Amino acid sequence: MEEMGKSAGSSFSNEQQQIYKDWFNLADSDGDGRFTGNDATKFFSMSNLSRQQLKQVWALADSKRQGFLGFPEFVTAMQLVSLAQAGHELTPDTIKTASKMEDVKPPVMDGINALLAKNKGSRISENDINGSSQLQLSTGTPQFGAKSSRKMPLNAVTSIIDGLKRLYIEKLKPLEATYRFNDFVSPLLTNSDFDARPMVMLLGQYSTGKTTFIKHLLRCNYPGAHIGPEPTTDRFVVVMSGPDERSVPGNTVAVQADMPFSGLTHFGGAFLSKFECAQMPHPLLDEITIVDTPGVLSGEKQRTQQSYDFTGVISWFAAKCDLILLLFDPHKLDISDEFKRVIASLRGNDDKIRVVLNKADQVDTQQLMRVYGALMWSLGKVLNTPEVMRVYIGSFNDKPINEETASQMFCELFEKEQNDLLMDLVDIPKKACDRRINEFVKRARAAKMHAYIISHLKKEMPAIMGKAKTQQRLIDNLEDEFAKVQREFHLPAGDFPNVEHFKEVLNGYSIDKFEKLKPKMIQAVDDMLGYEIPELLKSFRNPYA
Repeated sequence: MEEMGKSAGSSFSNEQQQIYKDWFNLADSDGDGRFTGNDATKFFSMSNLSRQQLKQVWALADSKRQGFLGFPEFVTAMQLVSLAQAGHELTPDTIKTASKMEDVKPPVMDGINALLAKNKGSRISENDINGSSQLQLSTGTPQFGAKSSRKMPLNAVTSIIDGLKRLYIEKLKPLEATYRFNDFVSPLLTNSDFDARPMVMLLGQYSTGKTTFIKHLLRCNYPGAHIGPEPTTDRFVVVMSGPDERSVPGNTVAVQADMPFSGLTHFGGAFLSKFECAQMPHPLLDEITIVDTPGVLSGEKQRTQQSYDFTGVISWFAAKCDLILLLFDPHKLDISDEFKRVIASLRGNDDKIRVVLNKADQVDTQQLMRVYGALMWSLGKVLNTPEVMRVYIGSFNDKPINEETASQMFCELFEKEQNDLLMDLVDIPKKACDRRINEFVKRARAAKMHAYIISHLKKEMPAIMGKAKTQQRLIDNLEDEFAKVQREFHLPAGDFPNVEHFKEVLNGYSIDKFEKLKPKMIQAVDDMLGYEIPELLKSFRNPYA
């Protein structure tokens, strides 16, 4: 896990750091701390590299596909430019090499010193005359003006995520609010939902090693971690980056505007008392947030019922997470009824699920093969998907592998499997922006479908008499009403919401109070999906593509 969270500035001197800061401030044309594609085409031209080389520089530096470079990524780009100028081939492995080479000097940038001197002089001049004019550089030189004293407008879009925020507020949120999407499907989004780090959720029956797995990743304990053979984690614990080690109670976490957990207030105080946030400074947590969940009960313990909607909470986190790890113990392969319900609540997030067969060194080779087969057979019945789920086999703890039961071949297999899983986690931040776009588009389509359903039910209501009877008939025959909506609007049957859940929420509303279909709102979302999102992605693609 050394690659994750590594500071881009860890491999150069203070003098070089100042050079890069001066260059970054010069190149960042609007002073927002984001080096965009437009900035790059001007600034990188001074390197005299080919377009193909600069395309590779940008692709490697913007590994998260955000559409811009922050200062750490800018430094990485400068190191790559320097290596390219020295004749090195640029590949994904180059970044790892560059970050370890303390002798990677700043690249040669033609005319950079003259530009820095002119830019500094223009700032002095502006201070003298107390004005905001900018120095006009000669036409033969890339145009880098001094920083403007004007603030950027709040709706300025300088990244893909910023663009999604704007589209949500202007196009999607009005549709969601009008048809109560937040009550039926998912709470309204906030800025923190867009800005949150990628999340990884761990699920499993008790004593499958979830908490130990997290400790293994972090190489240390985290606040509030407890490990034992019986259920020890009886609460949801979000392990995330923070300035110091501390545990924050759930009620406090849910009301913090800079955390993406305000939607959890919907599950009430009973849940929030079983929810907490463990914060600590850690390079891995600078990149991802980890969600530890209570061990799912089985056998006699199945009778113990939570005082909150456990599967509802799991479903909420599943929609937010980028990766879901299902942990299994080779000695506890029976999937309890509750665990089946938990897995069923992951519906719609199948592409995020990975399976971890933990503690595999506790059984011999023959047993392991039988266990693997039994696990795949059990999961095939529960997941109801034709796709073969990726299963990682190993012993994910800090103890040495039990060589009495594991042969040399399997010791090598466990090591490779662990490396594969760690690389999956390393890649999460790189795919986070793509995941945000995917989830946003999926949400927009769900909101459209919800609007069709609600407006259809409204249309079926009488104008004056018999409203109560009609409402009850519609709720009782909701599946048939879904079928009518499907036929009318040519919607895929598999995308419709769960009928029973929809009925339960619908019982608390008067259908007559719902809004009729507003074609302009639907059209706005269609335009967003068909034109504006593709244009947004095009605006922030690799500037040399």
